[in-house]
Amino acid sequence: MTNKIIGKFGESIATDYLKRQGYKIIANNYQAGHQEIDVIACMDQTLVFIEVKTRTTQFYGEGLEACGYFKQRALRAGINIFLSREDVFYMDVRADLITVYVNKIKQCVKIKHYENVL
Repeated sequence: MTNKIIGKFGESIATDYLKRQGYKIIANNYQAGHQEIDVIACMDQTLVFIEVKTRTTQFYGEGLEACGYFKQRALRAGINIFLSREDVFYMDVRADLITVYVNKIKQCVKIKHYENVL
């Protein structure tokens, strides 16, 4: 499997998870300039921008470690583009991270949801 396929699989898992938690999905893979926002959702009056990191191994670290300074800066830029481009108004805006760990051997998936990562 390529990284792109694994990433799309993880985004699908994350989207299903968010729906089960009561989030309404606004957009997937939103193109904001040179940035892509994996998932945009809302819960009550909060607009949530979600970065999804999918891993099949811990060799390069966990997904949380991959959301460093440059990724956070890119996410902020994408959020700003979305807010200026789209005509939406919400009481609160936040950025979350969802990590998806796919264990191919045990054929199981683990999801962690980190709120307010910026």
